[in-house]
Amino acid sequence: MARFFTIWAGQAFSLIGSGLVQFALVWWLTLHTGSATVLATASLVGVLPEVVLGPLAGACVDRWNRRAVLILADGMVAAVSAALAILAWSGHLAVWHVYVAMTVRSIGGSFHWPAMQASTALMVPHEHLTRVAGVNQTMHGALRIISPPLGALLVAALPMHGIMAVDVGTAALAIFPLLVIAIPQPTRTPEAEGATTLAALVANMRAGLMYVWRWPAIMIAIGIGMVINLFFDPSFALLPLLITRHMGGQAIHLGTANSAYAIGMVAGGLLLSVWGGFRNAALTDLLGVVGQGLGLMAVGLSPDGALWAVIVGMLLTGVTNVMTNGPLNALLQRVVEPRMHGRVFTVVSSGCGAMAPLGLAIAGPITDTIGLRPWYIATGFVLAAVGLAGMRSRLLMHIEEDTASASRPAPEAEARVGSAIEASR
Repeated sequence: MARFFTIWAGQAFSLIGSGLVQFALVWWLTLHTGSATVLATASLVGVLPEVVLGPLAGACVDRWNRRAVLILADGMVAAVSAALAILAWSGHLAVWHVYVAMTVRSIGGSFHWPAMQASTALMVPHEHLTRVAGVNQTMHGALRIISPPLGALLVAALPMHGIMAVDVGTAALAIFPLLVIAIPQPTRTPEAEGATTLAALVANMRAGLMYVWRWPAIMIAIGIGMVINLFFDPSFALLPLLITRHMGGQAIHLGTANSAYAIGMVAGGLLLSVWGGFRNAALTDLLGVVGQGLGLMAVGLSPDGALWAVIVGMLLTGVTNVMTNGPLNALLQRVVEPRMHGRVFTVVSSGCGAMAPLGLAIAGPITDTIGLRPWYIATGFVLAAVGLAGMRSRLLMHIEEDTASASRPAPEAEARVGSAIEASR
């Protein structure tokens, strides 16, 4: 545990640096372009690599040395920040440089996250994994609270190349423990080797798709998640413009709005852990969707200069975001067969996550044409309507009673998985 938390502390510093850089780059784009399309594109290039490379990265991490993957990923972050520091210092930093940097950082994150999660399971005793997961959630929530205002202070106090240098330093703090502490490697079995071949991966994906396709309630849940991501993610990408154009705010005001959302998430998590939600988890989830819609609608309806109204809306959105995601994950864990957990969660996350890049691609041009407020108001209305419509779905509201779908086999898909693994041997 001491070795693990030494590595964990280094990674925590790296996350702080990444949060500061992300805030600084978004603010730089806001001041230098004032374009919703540019901000949406920046978010798009930061999300798309993780959506596309996620399954491949997980398979590679299982085959490669995990310490080497972590060092390489952190090294990529340091190298990109160093390059941006040089460009900013020389006065040659351009928008396309930021796009490239965000893309490379996202590629590194695609490999870093599964490598760290897999390493944790090998370094931490199983009886303490839940506690470590709680520590991680607390850290991420705290970082979301402190990173925006800290980033705003640094933007005011340091030039861009100085902020980039801070990120290089925090990445170095993450790399150093990895150079001196070994991370155990899993024992590779013939089955595991076969399961990472292309044929076996495709067969496993097909089995998961067939399992979900035959369960209408899960398909409805995925559809709701896709609608949420289509509208929700762009709303965050466009927040800097809302703050500057309609609230007359500066970096510190954007940081305050982002921190309000993070505080809402922490409060929602504490509330959910104590309360546990309604007995019907689907009801808790759908009320969370409605609450997110009301929160974003409040942001869109905020009068010019009424930053407090934006903060209240973001706070409500943060609380209800936890109410949406937490019960849904627990619900799927209960109703889906354990042998299908990985595949079903991959289908759900991929289906929902794929809509975020699409939303980012269309939100920029639309808001440049019709304005920012209509987007937030429309997003709030759509989310509230989807949540209320979901409550009228008998299939979704009674998903935990739908044992017929849960026990319905997919023999042809399972047979293909076995055949693919046998062929790979």
